[in-house]
Amino acid sequence: MIKIIDILSTLGSRLSRFGTDERTNSVIEQAIADNSWFTREDILRAVDAICREMLQREKIEEWLHRYTPTTEPKRVAVIMAGNIPLVGFFDLMCVLASGHSCAVKPSSKDKVLMRFVISELRDIDADIQIEEYSAEEHYDMAVATGGDDANRYFREHFATTRTLLRGSRHSVAVLDGRESREELSDLCTDITAYSGLGCRSVSMIFVPRHFRIDVPKCIASNPKQQRNIASQRALLKMRGVEFVDAGGFLIVGGDNFSESTALVTRREYSDFSEVQMWLDEHREAIQCVVSHSPIEHSVPFGRAQYPTLTDYADGVDTMLFLLD
Repeated sequence: MIKIIDILSTLGSRLSRFGTDERTNSVIEQAIADNSWFTREDILRAVDAICREMLQREKIEEWLHRYTPTTEPKRVAVIMAGNIPLVGFFDLMCVLASGHSCAVKPSSKDKVLMRFVISELRDIDADIQIEEYSAEEHYDMAVATGGDDANRYFREHFATTRTLLRGSRHSVAVLDGRESREELSDLCTDITAYSGLGCRSVSMIFVPRHFRIDVPKCIASNPKQQRNIASQRALLKMRGVEFVDAGGFLIVGGDNFSESTALVTRREYSDFSEVQMWLDEHREAIQCVVSHSPIEHSVPFGRAQYPTLTDYADGVDTMLFLLD
């Protein structure tokens, strides 16, 4: 088999041209037809993030230097989510990089893009260890992502299998009032990318008490999200709730995450220690923190949707799970 680093970097080279020819443009159109929450902009963003942060040869080499691939390959089931384009790719990459065989179950919402990527991998190396998942088969390990109901099913179905199960998480931004116009514009992207459906999409903003957030106006690129925002705007007005209309999302005061992707919660703080304490208490619910303040593992504004090879979902090292 071709060395996995060569396979992945070759895939990155191929995907860097994604969306520039008739074949891949057709894939984009099919993916959007299958899932109306997907937009061309979001699909290209997802592919770009994978190419830049996960499939650069130097980055792959540095990442894999920390691990020793298994000498006893196992069959690993990967049950993928489909809330954003290619969200399950990194799990597939981890299984292959660890030396195991991957049984893939793409989400029905993201099967077009995932099957395209798998076909590219098979074209690069016909012997690559990827198979289709079957609920009737037994697997040595399973990695699955879903909501609470899905996880209950996974626990029952994989009762005798080593599992890595992931649930829903949220992302936050911490402002100190010194953000530049460019940083606030980047924050809008962190909020609106993928219509707010990703676990790395910012849905709560911490601001100093009495600080007014002056974010640039933006527009939601997805018509479904535009209708969602219009509906929430009407409801808030009817209820007499104060809000800031940023165009692509609405900001409301509160202490909890909103259940609507159209709303972003504004939470005030008097002292930075309050924020740090809250983050510590809610560590299990937080996926990503966007800030230029000295917060551990925070990312710069505009980079929430560009996870690196060590930004493991739910903070659990997927490679260590696979190689344990």
